Amino acid sequence: MCFHYSLTQQKSFIESTLKVKWDIEGWNPVYHAAGFEFLKMPVITMDKPSEIQLFNWGLIPHWIKSKEESIKIRNQTLNARTETVFEKPSFRNSIKIRRCLIPADGFFEWMDFKSKKFPHYIFLNDGQLFCFGGICSTWVDSKTGEVIETFSILTTPANFLLEKIHNLKKRMPLIISPNDYETWLNKDIDTKKTASFFKPYNDEEMNSYTISKLITSRTQNRNVEAVTAKFEYPELINV
Repeated sequence: MCFHYSLTQQKSFIESTLKVKWDIEGWNPVYHAAGFEFLKMPVITMDKPSEIQLFNWGLIPHWIKSKEESIKIRNQTLNARTETVFEKPSFRNSIKIRRCLIPADGFFEWMDFKSKKFPHYIFLNDGQLFCFGGICSTWVDSKTGEVIETFSILTTPANFLLEKIHNLKKRMPLIISPNDYETWLNKDIDTKKTASFFKPYNDEEMNSYTISKLITSRTQNRNVEAVTAKFEYPELINV
């Protein structure tokens, strides 16, 4: 699945590359966005396709009744499987009318080798900016009136590269080609057209390397540039 990613580009670069405006102040590059920290991260929605907005990672469906329930469900909605997204109650409304793009420049997965876990950083060739395909939702706390905007990252079966890295679950995030951004955010496409995007990204356009286990530290700051630095493990030299 996809519970860790990075967006290290500057605000101005993201704006110019994705051809969107970004009026929100206070952005700092994120070297490690950890899903279970439920961070606010940039998204581009169907409702505002020319703007960057900040939504919390971990989708809260609009029908959730209480704050307690919202906190519980977001642990289960960081990702949405494309195979079941049209069926699951938490996702089936959003995939039809609340699709979004989630900018990133890399993500993290773990290889299992001889019962040990080795973290990898995965990115597109040349380190270019890209977008995950996602869904979003608006939830209103009935007691306080607080409005919380949230998102989930869609996942697909792994491509050849991710089958080797994420070799137990063999999943990967859905990556939308730049040529398809406008169509993905189009309110008028039907279920069949939406599902046509549900395929693994071309592994020939992707690259990866191993990184240190700083990313799993419980005592050090993991949102630092060093978390994406290349690190070699002797055990994996011939793997």
